[in-house]
Amino acid sequence: MAQGVLIFAEQVDGNFRKVAYEAVSEGRRQADTLGEAVTAVVLGSGVDGIAGELGKYGADKILVGDDPALADYTTDAYTNVLFDIVKDNDPGILLLGASSQGKDLSARLAARLGVGLAMDCIALKLDGEKLIATRPVYGGKVLAEVALEGIPRMIAIRPNVMEIVEVTKAGDVEKIDVNPGAVKTRVMEKRLEAASKIDLTEADVIVSGGRGMGGPDFSVIEELAEVLGGTIGASRSAVDEGWRPHSDQVGQTGKVVSPNLYIACGISGAIQHLAGMGSSKYVVAINKDPEAPIFKKADYGIVEDLFDAVPAITAELKKRL
Repeated sequence: MAQGVLIFAEQVDGNFRKVAYEAVSEGRRQADTLGEAVTAVVLGSGVDGIAGELGKYGADKILVGDDPALADYTTDAYTNVLFDIVKDNDPGILLLGASSQGKDLSARLAARLGVGLAMDCIALKLDGEKLIATRPVYGGKVLAEVALEGIPRMIAIRPNVMEIVEVTKAGDVEKIDVNPGAVKTRVMEKRLEAASKIDLTEADVIVSGGRGMGGPDFSVIEELAEVLGGTIGASRSAVDEGWRPHSDQVGQTGKVVSPNLYIACGISGAIQHLAGMGSSKYVVAINKDPEAPIFKKADYGIVEDLFDAVPAITAELKKRL
């Protein structure tokens, strides 16, 4: 009989993504309600040393698939290995993070398992034996509750939404044999961003620039982001102009973010952009157009030229912080 919660804990270059801790913490909460155990899965090459860390967040057991073929993420290899692990462990619930990698992997794995998948979820609750997932739809205008059927009940959670809680469990590490199977793709080259750059989906503070920046010089908002310990985002308009890379784009065709603080500078607030940052806890809008749609979403608004307002805010923050 299927039971327990199985977590895929995503890591990159030997470091767990923040969403891995969120998934384990959320898995622990659901497992405690059911009175069952949490098993985390770590895949990669040379990842033995980090696996035990997941015990601090509620993992009773950690399965480690350590193989050179898993050094770089490929859909085929990770799907093949995780499929075998799910079949061997027969969990009642399977949780992953809805990161770029997690979305790719969860969709392929759900198809292989023949089960439904609730993607980009922001809340989970048990109603008797039913697991109900809450997820935004229609660009965040509606929150849908999805009751999952079939085993395992498979969920990909939105990064930076679930609370991370340290609940120390045994965290027993078990190395398992893996079979990556036939892999039709391989990594030819990796181009990594600066290690100091915080991933948008995991940032607590994001300062974004739009068409109002007027060009590729984002230094005025980069300084503000640095003072706040945050990172830089951009609207589609700024990316289309070539001012920022696509990896910085926030919106329906970019990244969906959920920071504690989102500062929109020179961004009008197109519906596609609002869909990507609508779940931010606090939104501050800076725009010289008082009719800009972004003000309807903002908790705080400043009607001013960003090149006057942002440096003043940065200077005041430096005094206070």
